[in-house]
Amino acid sequence: MFKVYATTPESMGPCGIAAHAARAEAMGFDGLHVPDAIHDGLLLAALALQATRRLRVGTSVLVAFPRSPMTVAVAAWDLQQLSGGRFELGLGTQIKQNIEQRYSARWDSPVPQLREYVQSLRAIFDSFQHGTPLRFEGEHYRFTRLQPFFNPGPIAHPDIPLLCGAVGPAMTRMVGRIADGMITHPTNTPPEYLRTVCLPRLRDGLERAGRDPAALRLILGPLVATGVDEQAVAQQWEQQRRLLGFLYSTPAYWPSLELFGWQARGAELQALTREGRWQDLPAVVTDEMLSAFVPRGSYAEIAEVLRARYAGLADSITFPMPQDTAQDTQAAAAIARLRA
Repeated sequence: MFKVYATTPESMGPCGIAAHAARAEAMGFDGLHVPDAIHDGLLLAALALQATRRLRVGTSVLVAFPRSPMTVAVAAWDLQQLSGGRFELGLGTQIKQNIEQRYSARWDSPVPQLREYVQSLRAIFDSFQHGTPLRFEGEHYRFTRLQPFFNPGPIAHPDIPLLCGAVGPAMTRMVGRIADGMITHPTNTPPEYLRTVCLPRLRDGLERAGRDPAALRLILGPLVATGVDEQAVAQQWEQQRRLLGFLYSTPAYWPSLELFGWQARGAELQALTREGRWQDLPAVVTDEMLSAFVPRGSYAEIAEVLRARYAGLADSITFPMPQDTAQDTQAAAAIARLRA
């Protein structure tokens, strides 16, 4: 049985998110992931939570470093109270070029920095809930002052799940050591990669911290090509080819290519972006690569495809919502089969 999270298009803004979330809830999804890319992830989460009654809503993933842990803690606390305990805080580092050049923020040592980010959030939450004097002093973050006037006080559901996105070995082990869960990047979801690379690193982190493996959730975020019929599936297949071409132009995502012996494809994609030839990226992504990274099948087939591919590897998975609401009934049947 999987918990199934709906995805949200990165282009969706605050005007559409409430209806999107209500629709996901009506279709039987367990949760909804909202992005933090073109629009603000915390704002989208607030609107999605306000529009629903049962659905869990998480950020997937909030770009952490441009935001102070204190401002994120206050927002997360408010969202958890607003929703009656349905908010999940997913955090990620993004890449150095974006942090420094897009956000004009500091990129230092991303693994220790994100570790301290999570630890400082927990210290702040403890102060909010129990009035514990705030004293977190690390290499990257230091919080030693929280006057009673600024403390929002206890809430009914203070245990906000803290999940992290991770790609590299050190980050994945760090997630195993301290986080409540990991959200996989789309490039890290081939079953072979999960079994031989990702899960051993998570287990290593868990063992080093003396944690029970049951304490950690793994949410898979595969790219999926699905639809009402083969024509719709084929269209989605080509969309995912374009997206994979873009993603694999970034060297940070090449380890999964290397597992299959396709590292030269990554270098070729990067060279094309440096020449400004973005339109040529999809041609580099072969059908063999797509088959490894993108499960495909109609709504009648896709639940069984995903079960066969990921059984025993994770407890949660993301699934795309149809663009056409007329397809919601067929997609909802696939979701029900995934959850069964």
